[in-house]
Amino acid sequence: MQECIKFNNFELGHLSLVCYQLVLILMTDASSIDQVFIRKLTDIVLANLGNADFGVKELAHESGISLYRLNRRLRSINRKTTRQFIQEIRLLKALEMLQNEECNVSEIAYMTGFSSPSYFNSCFHEFFGYPPGKVKKRRPELREENIFVPVNVEQVNKTSSWRRFLFISGGILVLTGLVYLVYAVIAGENSGYEGNSVINPEKSIAVLPFRNLSEDITDQYVYDGIMEEIFNSLAKIHQLRVISHTSVEQYRNTTKNISEIGGELDVNYVVEGSGQKFGSTFRLRVQLIEVSTDKHVWAKSYQQRMKDTKRFFRTQSRIAKNIASELRATITPDEKRLIEKVPTANIAVLNLYLKANSYQKDTENIRNDSTYQTAVDLYNAAIAMDSTFARAYTGLAFAYWNRYYYETYFEKNYLNYCLSLAEKAIEYDDRLDEAYFIKGEYFRVTGQPEKALENYDKALEINPNYYQVYLEKGHLFASLSGDYVKALESYHKGLILVQGDGRRRLLNDLAYDYLCVGFIEKAKYYYHEAYVLGGNKSAYLNNLSWIEFCLGNFEQALTFKKQQLEIDSTTSSLLNYSVIPGHDRERYANAESYVEGSKKSGVLTLQSSHRIGYAFWQAGKKREAEYYFNQQIRYSEESIKLNRITSQRKVAQYDLAGTYAFLGDKAKAYLYLEEANKKNVYPLWWITLLKNDPMFSNIRNEDRFKKIERNMESKYNAEHERVRKWLTGQGML
Repeated sequence: MQECIKFNNFELGHLSLVCYQLVLILMTDASSIDQVFIRKLTDIVLANLGNADFGVKELAHESGISLYRLNRRLRSINRKTTRQFIQEIRLLKALEMLQNEECNVSEIAYMTGFSSPSYFNSCFHEFFGYPPGKVKKRRPELREENIFVPVNVEQVNKTSSWRRFLFISGGILVLTGLVYLVYAVIAGENSGYEGNSVINPEKSIAVLPFRNLSEDITDQYVYDGIMEEIFNSLAKIHQLRVISHTSVEQYRNTTKNISEIGGELDVNYVVEGSGQKFGSTFRLRVQLIEVSTDKHVWAKSYQQRMKDTKRFFRTQSRIAKNIASELRATITPDEKRLIEKVPTANIAVLNLYLKANSYQKDTENIRNDSTYQTAVDLYNAAIAMDSTFARAYTGLAFAYWNRYYYETYFEKNYLNYCLSLAEKAIEYDDRLDEAYFIKGEYFRVTGQPEKALENYDKALEINPNYYQVYLEKGHLFASLSGDYVKALESYHKGLILVQGDGRRRLLNDLAYDYLCVGFIEKAKYYYHEAYVLGGNKSAYLNNLSWIEFCLGNFEQALTFKKQQLEIDSTTSSLLNYSVIPGHDRERYANAESYVEGSKKSGVLTLQSSHRIGYAFWQAGKKREAEYYFNQQIRYSEESIKLNRITSQRKVAQYDLAGTYAFLGDKAKAYLYLEEANKKNVYPLWWITLLKNDPMFSNIRNEDRFKKIERNMESKYNAEHERVRKWLTGQGML
């Protein structure tokens, strides 16, 4: 293979597939049996190269071993998942074809088993560091004959001894140095977050939901509490990478084996636990398992009565310290104090709190007022019995936040109760990470970004594995100062800490920000990764529609939206219909549907009321249209007056400008447009919308409007270039 292969973001030179296999083998001390195994799998993948449906299950079937054994063995050889192995073989073959074939990129994408050229482009760029269209422009540094001939033992034996000796000896010398460099690169790239200690990727761990072996399922909250305490303790240790507890919920009743779970969570170790109740006594069995070998590194049984919280928490902290010791992770004195802290001395209070958490999780999933009230009552009961129990205050704050975020949006004391609860929690425990997170969230949504960042950083200082903080910091950097470099950095840091629903959300936000600064292929790649994880085709079609909208391809955007509508009748195409001439009947029907959906969900039409008004106006229903125009003015003015979240305030100014421009009040239109023009950076969608928004038809050709348009676009271009330089420096472009 003539071009560069990126291995863990480190270019290993211009190697053939044979060299690629040698790299994997040398870096993992693989045996000759493993070499033959890798060659066999490679031959099978190549034989099915053009079949886009050929995947992990098919490879396991054709190789004659179980999926479990295939996953386990590949991970033990090269730390790769089976899906990664298949994709990398496809990409390597695609590279050779691009160098030697006359086919274009799209043809080769399909010939190598990729479902679409755009996805192929994203994967190719991500793996090699440059797009497939640039392959023939790059000068090869090493040329070999018979490139990419499927390798088998007979062919190897036919190679001359002298050539083989030179090839392998030279390869070993070069690759030995590369192994050291790769290690150095990995160690450097995984340095601590903003002053925190190093999180060693080899010390990655997931704590699975504990199994209740008792007949009484009502005790499950106890085992959930034990599991969460162990997770909380491990997450405080800066030398560990701990996958979020929301990520492991999908495995609560799974039939998957440890190798599969570890591979999907991308961790090297898994903590499993089970328990059984006898009277008031709980028997607990906890074990630490190495994913690659399925070996039990450590296991221990515990027995305790639920009458003494000190013993309860001492057991959890002892388990966490034993696990850290087995992984040779250093625990600092401060971390030790955090792990050993007893949050409440009253066992009844602890029981109330654990039950409240259980109801709160149900509320988050189904938004049921009854479960919300039960959770609140239990938290309050816990506080009544122990007013110093800090976690009960934060539990209550989370419950209130989820329930009243939209309902109290325009109240002057918006979410103040959450802030006071968080501050009360910190009064009793000034090292409670979730209390600082809540404060950070409060200051973010109420337009106080500096205070938000200060509290986010305090939360990370206590808990470096708090992935939600990285997510919200990303939102903050993008909306506060338009610093997309810091936003993207934060998202990427959070990405290694979460799987499942949380990862999908983070991938979507990461894609969105890449799209905002004009890196379309990266946006497509991460949107597709989110789709692969979640399987939500409706959301994926919405994202594809958004990409086309940002590019100004409005008809194609609308086509994707209509495809989404066939799957999810509650979706809206308000924005697409607003910028495309005609479609009056469809636009009106869509607006009516949107209004009904908003009433049912209780979500405010903060940025859509004037779009609804426009749809009604074009349909000749001017009285109804005026109602929604006035509603947009009221919503936007209140958002500005109440100093709501920064991004919402700027959008509110834009929406006001558009509404007044459409209604013919140019003075107010320019007043608010000039205010909106004071942002540091404008995302791609904003530029596209401004150039095509029918709300500004009355003033679009005026010099004053064109000057504002040019100013916004120049700021977008400057940030695009800044992000491009950062990506290049990171080896990501």
